[in-house]
Amino acid sequence: MIYEKPEFRPGGDRNILVYLGDEMSFDLNFLVHTYASKIRDAEIDGLVELIPELASLLVSYDPDRISYDDITRELASIRGGIGGLTGLELPSRIFYVPVLYFDPWTAECVEDYCRTIRDKERDADLMVRLNGLTDRQQLVRVHSGTEYWVAALGFWPGLGSFLPLDPRCHLTAPKYNPPRTWTPKGTVGMGGSITCIYPDRTPGGYQIFGMSPMPIWDPDQRLEAFADSLALFKPGDRVRFVPIGREEHDYIAAKVAEGTYKHPDVGYQSFSIDAYHDWIGRLDPQERF
Repeated sequence: MIYEKPEFRPGGDRNILVYLGDEMSFDLNFLVHTYASKIRDAEIDGLVELIPELASLLVSYDPDRISYDDITRELASIRGGIGGLTGLELPSRIFYVPVLYFDPWTAECVEDYCRTIRDKERDADLMVRLNGLTDRQQLVRVHSGTEYWVAALGFWPGLGSFLPLDPRCHLTAPKYNPPRTWTPKGTVGMGGSITCIYPDRTPGGYQIFGMSPMPIWDPDQRLEAFADSLALFKPGDRVRFVPIGREEHDYIAAKVAEGTYKHPDVGYQSFSIDAYHDWIGRLDPQERF
């Protein structure tokens, strides 16, 4: 549920966890980012940093400039001024992300896990079975058939948590138990109902089934898209996965290696939650592609 009033929980003497609800939903996350935007606009003296997450925000502040009671009073007032979801809009970019589904690199990662840690049903086949799909090709159609909302960044620098915006494309997947010790850079995976792209070679626990040659994290800032930030995505962005073949994958990878790759995005647009609710209200969520 979405709370009528925010819940404040101290995190040491310089941080406050602010909870706006207790569910993992697009509506709640949209409210979180609207709230974060309003807090930034308020320019509260003593506010140091905001980190929005799925259902909450971490607020860092300087206790020498503003007290806990005063900043929570300010934060509560800002939340009260927002009210409900009706009429809310946020600026949102959309990125088109090329993906080679069922690629050899994630397949080898899964096989290595099965050889060295424990045998398991292969990731794509597990997702097909658990989600009532007919085959791997339907998995591709469903997974790539929606825009995704970048709900938060975390776990690893540049790693976004993506929520599907089309209810017909809702999928779920359990996490590995135990997790993998390594995952290839660029891997597309899913855990729970969240999709992610692994920005670097890291441990991981999501089911994996694709590879994107498009970098989303560039600590050296070699490519134009990273001129202002080491991470490609920001919370409130949208992502659309575009299935590609091996030839196109290798072409993009070569451009990235050369430093000439241009990330495909369509700038900022205004995302209206009213228009979104109107759209999904006309859909049959049981329909699959």
